[in-house]
Amino acid sequence: MYALSDEPENYMSVGQVVNIKAKVNRAFNSSMEVGVQVSYEDLCNGEQWNVCKAYATFVAQGKPAAKIKLKPLVPQTEEEKMEYSIAAERRRMRLAHADTIKGLVSNSPVQSEREIRDCNTVVPAEKTRVESVELILPPHGNHQGNTFGGQIMAWMENVATIAASRLCHSHPTLKTIEMFHFRGPSQVGDRLLFKAIVNNAFKYSMEVGVCVEAYRYEMEASRRHINSAFMTFVVLNEKGQPRTLPLLKPEPGDGERRFKEASARQKIRLDRKYVISCKQTEVPLSVPWDESNKVYLSYNNVTALKTLVAKANWVLASERDKVKMYILEEDKFLSIRIEMTICIDAMQACLLLSDLRHRHEWDKHFASAELVQQVDKDDMIYHVISQTMSEENKPQDFVILVSRRKPCSKGDPCVVAFRSVTLPTHLAKPEYTRGETLCSGFCIWQETDELSKVSYYHQATSGVLNYITTNIAGLSSSFHSTYQACEQFLLKNKDNICTGL
Repeated sequence: MYALSDEPENYMSVGQVVNIKAKVNRAFNSSMEVGVQVSYEDLCNGEQWNVCKAYATFVAQGKPAAKIKLKPLVPQTEEEKMEYSIAAERRRMRLAHADTIKGLVSNSPVQSEREIRDCNTVVPAEKTRVESVELILPPHGNHQGNTFGGQIMAWMENVATIAASRLCHSHPTLKTIEMFHFRGPSQVGDRLLFKAIVNNAFKYSMEVGVCVEAYRYEMEASRRHINSAFMTFVVLNEKGQPRTLPLLKPEPGDGERRFKEASARQKIRLDRKYVISCKQTEVPLSVPWDESNKVYLSYNNVTALKTLVAKANWVLASERDKVKMYILEEDKFLSIRIEMTICIDAMQACLLLSDLRHRHEWDKHFASAELVQQVDKDDMIYHVISQTMSEENKPQDFVILVSRRKPCSKGDPCVVAFRSVTLPTHLAKPEYTRGETLCSGFCIWQETDELSKVSYYHQATSGVLNYITTNIAGLSSSFHSTYQACEQFLLKNKDNICTGL
């Protein structure tokens, strides 16, 4: 089991009522994602506050340790459909996490904070090391004799808190849990050895690594590594603000490796927090691109489109020549969906529509597109020059991340998602007006062996809002003519695909 936890929104105290809600978001072949939401309530006035949320991944196993194929889950509500769709992206991001850490450490060595922080107190990492042994008794296990995961997590947090307090000589507060990794089970009668050490201390937070080993007898030579986790702690002052922490001196070898990996994880956490928390009303809409946040930018790109697709309040605005246009009005945002059924394979359409270098062949608003970076087989960055003139009477240009996904299971669409990013090599130039796209892209469903439903989605930003409302009002036929040109482009080129997803 994996468990990913977000930063707490509020903290609970003794005597408060805790509400815990859990639901299976999606079942894959033999694994499933469970979403958990924790809140607490004031019994006097009935108010509730969110505390934190987490996503846990379970694997169904039979006997003897054989994986079980799970039945597919059918989402019903709009929220369930959204979580179902995004669960595939979270799974992809989780599987890439280890490679992201490895690449960041090897390709971009992390500078030690000791070189840039002004702090006289340095604590050797070995002074924070903690070891503890627990005997698994019957109350600690379930009816099958396996130890409760929650019990192990509580013991792990205890030793991590002690390790953190040895660095700061105060009472630390748990802020986030990067990942609980349950590598294997333990049973009643086992002894569990808990090891914790501070991996790195930043200015206002520290990361503590915890691992758990199981063994049956005291003199047993071999021990099973069954659990690991990375926990982030802060120390709060009397005003509830994070306090500055002393520097950490890692021991040579493994200590320096853990030190660098902790710095990489912190950078990823900050990038992820920035990417996912960017407000859609803020300008600029695009976020900086680099190697450390590419996984989360891609995740956020596809997730935003899938969230828009899962909305339930789409209204049919027009239908012409088998092209249907829907609109969705939400607060300050106006979104459109244009769809039609085309005689093409869904994956062929996905490949053709994801290559922006050919978009000018069917979209008159595109002048040219240059492939700036082939990030991997699923993500590309293009510099696009548009025919559309801005208010300054200059052509617009865009730097767009294109993320494509093949179906995770039957019934899923092929996805081609677009969003703006910022590249230091392609900054805004005076001859262009830099445009930005917040959320747009294609979803292609394979309806029969020959037919696919191709749907285009676009969440309007201020720069294109007038253009979209003009089309919706029926004063222009641009949407319909562009989409019919797209159909002709797909039919003309469907046999020219030489590569596959």
